[in-house]
This record gives sequence, C-alpha cells and structure tokens, in this order.
Amino acid sequence: MSVIVLLCLLVLPIVAEAQLPTPTYGWNLGNTLEPPGGEGSWGPPASEKLINAVADAGFNTVRIPVAWDSHADQTTHQIDATWMARVKQVVDWCYERKLHVVLNSHWDNGWLDHALSKGVDATVNAKMKAYWTQIARTFIDYDNRLLFAGANEPPADTAEKMVTLLAYYQTFVDAVRATGGGNTRRWLVVQGPSTDIDQTDALMNTLPTDSTPGRLAVEVHYYTPFQWCLMETDASWGKAFYFWGKDYHHPTRSERNASWGEEAFLDAQFQKMATKFVSRGIPVILGEVHAMKRSGNADLTGPDYALHAASRTYFHKYVCDAANSRGIKPIYWTIPGELFDWSTGTLLDVDNCRALTGGAAVPPPSRQGVPVK
Repeated sequence: MSVIVLLCLLVLPIVAEAQLPTPTYGWNLGNTLEPPGGEGSWGPPASEKLINAVADAGFNTVRIPVAWDSHADQTTHQIDATWMARVKQVVDWCYERKLHVVLNSHWDNGWLDHALSKGVDATVNAKMKAYWTQIARTFIDYDNRLLFAGANEPPADTAEKMVTLLAYYQTFVDAVRATGGGNTRRWLVVQGPSTDIDQTDALMNTLPTDSTPGRLAVEVHYYTPFQWCLMETDASWGKAFYFWGKDYHHPTRSERNASWGEEAFLDAQFQKMATKFVSRGIPVILGEVHAMKRSGNADLTGPDYALHAASRTYFHKYVCDAANSRGIKPIYWTIPGELFDWSTGTLLDVDNCRALTGGAAVPPPSRQGVPVK
C-alpha cells in the first residue's frame, strides 16, 4: 500500500456502523428479483408473507439482489416503471417491519462484470449513471435504513481491472449524490474485487471520492473453504467436506473433515478486513455467506447426517459472531426452498435460523448421547 493511499484511508472518520444494526442478523432475498429472466423464473416471487416471516424469525437486515439492465430500454437506459414499482413494493414490505435494507445491482447477465477487462466502456458507464440516478430518485425520501450497493461480485482480479471498477464506482457514487434529498447522506456500498477477502486486501487500496465523507462501505463475501460451503461432488483434486469445526469432526471419516479453513483461518480472514477498513472508519458488509446442507448425499445419513447438520449450524453461528465482534455485518445467502418456503413463509430450518439470529448452534450429536458412528 502506498503512503498516499494509506493516508487517504487514515483521514476517514472512525464511524463504521453503516447504519446497520449491532449485531446484524442479515438475510438475502436470493434468486428472486435478480434473475435476468424476471421474477419467478428461479423460484416463487417475493411476498409480504415471506418478508414478515423473515422479520418474525429474528433477522433485522435484508439484502435484495436486483436485476436492472434486464428491465431497461437498451437505447435510453430507462428502467421499466412497473419493475421499479415492484422493487419499491418489496423494499416497503421490509420497511413496514423496521428491517434495514441493502439494495444492490446484481449479476444480470454480467453487463458490468464483462466490461472490466477493456477499460471504461462509455455505454456501461452511461448505464451505471442512468440506473442509479433512477433508483436514487425513486428512494430519495427513504431514511438511512436503506443502503445502495453498486454491484455484486465484480471479477476485478488485477490492478488494471480494479482501476476500471473504481471508475464505475465513482459514477455510481456521483449519480446517487447528485439526486440530493436523502441520498446526500445515504450509505453507499462498493464491492471488493470478486468480493474475495484476499483480493480485496491486496487490490482495494482506495475508494471513490465522495462529496459526503464517511458514508462509503466495502462489501466482501465468504464461501470458504469451497469444499465445505459449495462443493457439490468430489473432484480429482479433493473431496467435499461434510464436517467443519474443531468439535464437529467425525472420528473415523477423516477424509470428510475440513482439513483447512476452520476457526483460526476464518478469524484471520475477517481480521484482515477489520484491520484494513473497519479500524479506519470504513464499514465492511459480509454480503453473502452460506454453507450448503448436504441432505441428498447417499453416504451421509443417520448419525453422520446429524453431525453434518449440527456442524453447519456451528459454522453459521461462528461466522456471524466472528463478523459482528469485529464490526463486520453478516448477511446469510439463501434461495427458495432452503431456510424459508418462499410461497408460505414457513420456516424450514429452525436450527440453522436460530444460529443465524444470535441463538446457539446445535451441539455435536456425540455430546447429546448419540453415537457418531
């Protein structure tokens, strides 16, 4: 990090709350408003019943991933008025339950992501300005419980791409601030490169210039280790992990125990973000975190499955506690049919929900008097 960049970071005020609750118990409205094919193409549409269930379960923050480019005129960049009203309706349901909201611009066929390798594209930059101007005007009278997030997981894996990404972020910030009203003080969130902690630590050494000081936050995501969080099938290079956490290892199936990426590693990763940003007054939002539930694995049944499920609650609780204790705001990623039934609002995973909202993890089955094997 250069001396100039370091000084720029150090002059920011030490106020790192980003208007999110302390502690934050966040939930994503995943696979709902962000599919390029429109709401309902990846699962049931959002409903007030669902949002009420989320609030009743103990979550206090909702991240709403949204597709904008798929609902905009490609010549004028005008967002469809019906679509804008629909997004506003979902935000209003959250507001009625006193939830904080992070409203983003998601992948949406990669209209922004694909533009990072060739310098600033004038058309993409015009879209960035047009979309965020319209979004900001729609929500101009909303208070600071509503945050805007400029992207999702922008794949800026080099210093050159990071420069391009920062240029687009500058357009995002300027567009929102130019609308005035409540957007003058609104918290704006910019995503680290690929929302990867190590890449963000290495490459994100400056932030956009903002006419309102102390109102920018950084977002990263956490799906580590991959073998535990996201790996669906074994590969030639390694097996999926079924068990995570020092007290949740299987006594005989060592090849399924996490061999890296456990508590100490997680703590060190989060501390990187706390040191680089939070300690200097720049809030960090953990916009997505999720470990898959391996309920369909033929080799994971009975007591072994119980150990896996318990371990998953422990992972999610550990993430939330480790993040909140460092001033990092965690938001759980979920999609229809997992934590809630999107259509009815029914809570489908009580144990996991409890761990994500400040309650206890399920203890290892062996501590409940149930043999693990």
